[in-house]
Amino acid sequence: MFQIKTMNKISPFGLERLPADAYAVSDDCAAPDGILVRSASLHETELPESLLAIARAGAGVNNIPLDKCSEAGVVVFNTPGANSNAVKELVLAGLVLAGRRVTDGAAWAESLKAEGDAVGKLVEKGKSQFAGPELAGKTLGVVGLGAIGVKVANMATHLDMQVLGYDPYISIDAAWNLSRNVRHCMTLAEMLPQCDYITLHLPSTPQTRGMIGAENLALMKDGVRVLNFARGDLADNAAVLAALESGKMSAYVTDFPSAELLSVKGCVCLPHLGASTPESEDNCATMAADELRDYLENGNITNSVNFPAVSMPRSGVQRICVLHKNTPGMLAQITELLGSAGVNIENLVNKSRKEYAYTMLDIDSAAPQDAAAKLSAMESVVRVRII
Repeated sequence: MFQIKTMNKISPFGLERLPADAYAVSDDCAAPDGILVRSASLHETELPESLLAIARAGAGVNNIPLDKCSEAGVVVFNTPGANSNAVKELVLAGLVLAGRRVTDGAAWAESLKAEGDAVGKLVEKGKSQFAGPELAGKTLGVVGLGAIGVKVANMATHLDMQVLGYDPYISIDAAWNLSRNVRHCMTLAEMLPQCDYITLHLPSTPQTRGMIGAENLALMKDGVRVLNFARGDLADNAAVLAALESGKMSAYVTDFPSAELLSVKGCVCLPHLGASTPESEDNCATMAADELRDYLENGNITNSVNFPAVSMPRSGVQRICVLHKNTPGMLAQITELLGSAGVNIENLVNKSRKEYAYTMLDIDSAAPQDAAAKLSAMESVVRVRII
């Protein structure tokens, strides 16, 4: 029986993926095999020795101590793309909000409540102050062509926008799904000067933090409109405020409010609504539960952020799973140890990701009782499981 601890309220659609005859799910488990989490921070949480994996029902993993998990052999999963449709739809709203001054107009209309029968005439007289451009014919730059960025780019082509995309790390799957009407730019310097609208869809890393700053703003068109539904720290708020003040930027729509951005003309702050749909929460929970179950039962890793993606159909009698450092000769050491113990390997797979690697081996008989202990004693081995 696997013990699963929930750190937030997880959609029942996800929990249903964990059968009751094999999984005990609760929010107070002391020795969990797996954790399901949404936004709760685990940075101050002690990782129990029993813990094998953490599945985050969402894309961002800033709330999880990745280095500590890797050192302990805890595989961390996320759910890329599960909330992509929800974010795409909000970006559509953001594009309209950035150009049409809808929020300002709505607030002004509310202020007319006391005018009685004069409201209609006042509306006709005052509406021109909230005029804004249409999207059709404008150029949108999409920075980051992952699951969300591709959907946004494709959507914008159906709005009759000219769409440019930039992503130096675009995956093969993303490239296949991207509309042929989206033009791929090789550099930001090539893309930014051409765009009327720019939308961000990339993770927060040391290289991307503050990318909407003075240097890149200087490359943009005067009056550019920028949308940030990815991560708040992708924008340098001081630079954004200066650009709004000078008119360099006409509008900044963000899903990440901060005190200095609130009530600023041209700035529309939404309360982190990107994935706040019941469908998105169901999708994220379902994907997270499926990833966690496949790892616990079969050792397969899909959508991990700290270990390589490794998947292999089950064969043989047992499966040996070895999480280890990505050091030379490890695969040879593992197979030599098993071979000297008389273990016949039917199938194996080995992949690495930066400083860590993962080896799965299917064997045709039960492993010797001391196999796990001997493998664990190897200098670079982090964790061993026999399934």
